[in-house]
Amino acid sequence: MAGEKRFFLDVRRSATGLAWAHRLSERQDMAALAIAQGQGVPDIVARVLAGRDVLAHEAARFLDPTIRDLLPDPASLTDMEKAAARLAEAVMAREKVAIFGDYDVDGASSSALLKRFLGHFDVPSEIYIPDRIFEGYGPNPDAMRELVSRGASLIVTVDCGTNSATSIDAAKQAGADVVVLDHHQVGGTLPASAVAVVNPNRQDDLSGQGHLCAAGVVFLALVQTAKVLRSRMPGTPPPDLLSLLDLVALGTVCDVVPLTGVNRAFVVKGLQVMRQQSNPGLAALANVARIGEPLGAFHLSFMIGPRINAGGRIGDAALGSRLLATDDPVEARAIAETLDRLNQERQAMEQEMLAEARAEADAELAGGQGPAVIVTASTNWHPGIVGLLASRLKDYARRPAFAIAFNANGVGTGSGRSVAGFDLGRLVREATEAGLIVKGGGHVMAAGITVDRSMLGTLRAFFEERAAADVFRLQDEESLLVDAALAAEGATLDLADTLEKAGPFGAGHIAPLFVLPRHRLADVRPVGTNHVRVDLSSEAGGRLQGIAFRAAGTPLGEFLLRNRGGTVHVAGSLSVNHWNGSRNVQFRIVDAAQA
Repeated sequence: MAGEKRFFLDVRRSATGLAWAHRLSERQDMAALAIAQGQGVPDIVARVLAGRDVLAHEAARFLDPTIRDLLPDPASLTDMEKAAARLAEAVMAREKVAIFGDYDVDGASSSALLKRFLGHFDVPSEIYIPDRIFEGYGPNPDAMRELVSRGASLIVTVDCGTNSATSIDAAKQAGADVVVLDHHQVGGTLPASAVAVVNPNRQDDLSGQGHLCAAGVVFLALVQTAKVLRSRMPGTPPPDLLSLLDLVALGTVCDVVPLTGVNRAFVVKGLQVMRQQSNPGLAALANVARIGEPLGAFHLSFMIGPRINAGGRIGDAALGSRLLATDDPVEARAIAETLDRLNQERQAMEQEMLAEARAEADAELAGGQGPAVIVTASTNWHPGIVGLLASRLKDYARRPAFAIAFNANGVGTGSGRSVAGFDLGRLVREATEAGLIVKGGGHVMAAGITVDRSMLGTLRAFFEERAAADVFRLQDEESLLVDAALAAEGATLDLADTLEKAGPFGAGHIAPLFVLPRHRLADVRPVGTNHVRVDLSSEAGGRLQGIAFRAAGTPLGEFLLRNRGGTVHVAGSLSVNHWNGSRNVQFRIVDAAQA
C-alpha cells in the first residue's frame, strides 16, 4: 500500500537502532523488472537503477552518461553571457586577472580550473585564497584593494562573492571589474557593482542548475567564454575543456553536491581524465596518499579531498589551488608532501578534539531525547577543524550538529552539518536575521557561523524552538533503505564492476545497500584505526570478507564482536579491494541485526 513502510526481513530495530525498509516501492519493483528484461542487466543492478527513479528507456544512457547529452546551455544561467563577454575581453586584451577563491576543495578546484584556462591564452593571472582564521570566508575589502594594486583589472570570485557586496564595491572603487562565479545560497542583496553574478541559486535564475558546485559553474562559464572567443579570435586554437574535467569531478565530489544530471557526467568523465594522471598535482597527491588502484569517487572524498583541505584548515590556504594549477612535477611533489604532513597533523588534532566534543554531546544526550541540534563549543579547538567535528557529531547523534571554536575575545567560529531532510542553511539565515549570530550562511546540508559567546545559550534555545519538530519527526521516520538481498557467493567482481557503471554514488545518488541474510560471522576482529574486520559465510558455503569502518567502540562494532560465530543479517555495500595486483570483492558493513 502506498506510503506504508515495507520492512526488510522484518527488522524493526538493528544494531544501530534503525528499522530496515525496502528502498523500492511496488511500482519501482515493476520498473526494475522492465529494466532487467529490456536492457539485459543483472536483476540487482536493475533494482539499483529503478530505486533511483531511472526509467527503462533511460537505463542505457544512464549507464553511460556523456557531457554532450547532459551539459546544459551555459547561457541559461542568469548573467552568464555578461560574465563570458567580460572574460573574453580580458583574454583578448591580455589583462591581468585575479582569481579570488574559497579555501576548500571546490574553491581550489575552481581557481585552478580558471587559471589553466587563462594560461592556455597566455593571460597573466594570480590566485588569491584568504586565510581561514584571519580573513574568513569570501572576499574582504583589503584583499580586493591589494589585488588591484598588484595590477588586476578584472577579479573573478569563484565559490564565493554572492554575499560580498561591500568587498566588491571596494574593488570597483579601486579600479577593477568583478565577475562572480558562485553557487552558494543568497543571503541578501546581490552585489550591484559586479559586472555579472553567475549563481544558479539566485532567485531570478531559472536554469534549474542549482545542484552544481562552483567548479561546475566555472566550467559552464569557460564553455560560454570559449564560444565567444571562437567567434572573436577564429585563428586561435581553443583549449581542451574536456581535459579539465578532472578538476570539475574533484570539486563536485568533495563539495557533496547531488550526483544527478550533468554532475554525474562530470564525475564519470572526470575520473577517466584523472586516471590518465595528466594533472601533476593530482598525480603527486595520489602518490603520497599511496593509492595503488584506479581513482574513484571514494578516493576523492576520503583520501585526495582531505589532504587538499588540510592546507586551508591548519596550514597555507593557497596550497591546494597551487597544487592543482601547477605543471611542474617537482613543485607538485613538494606541495603534495606538505599537504600529506598537514593532513596527518589534522587527523591527530581531530581525534583529540572529537573526544572532547563527544563527551559534551553525551552529556547533552544523557538520560533522554536530548536537544534537536547538538551545539558543542570550546576555547581549545582549532577553527579549521570544526567542520569535521560537526560532521562526526552529526553521524554520532543522528541529528544536526554544530562545533564552535571560541577565541580569547569570546568570538566563535562554528560549522554545522545536517541530516537528510533538514535545511540547515535556512536555520542559520533565520538566526542571522534574528540577530543571534554575527554572520552565517551555507547550504541545505552544511553551514558556517560566527557567534559571540554571550549569545550561545540564546542560540541553542532558538535552534531548539525552530528545529525540534522537524528533526525529531525525521528521526522517527529514519530507516535504512535496502536495495536487495544478496548472498556471499553472489558478491562477484562482475557484479561489483557492473554496479560501478550505475555510479558514481554519493550525495543525491545514494550508494546501493544490500543485506546478506542469515550469514555466519566466522571471525570478527578489530583492525587498523578503529575498524572491525569480519569474515562472512553463507548457508550455501559462500565466503566474503567484510569491514566496518570506524566501528570499534560503537553499537555496530560491539554487536559484531558479541555475535562472533553466530548467524545474523548484515547490511552494507559492495566494493573492490586492490591488493598486490589482485582485485577482491569486499563488503563494507554499515549495520547488522539479529536473524
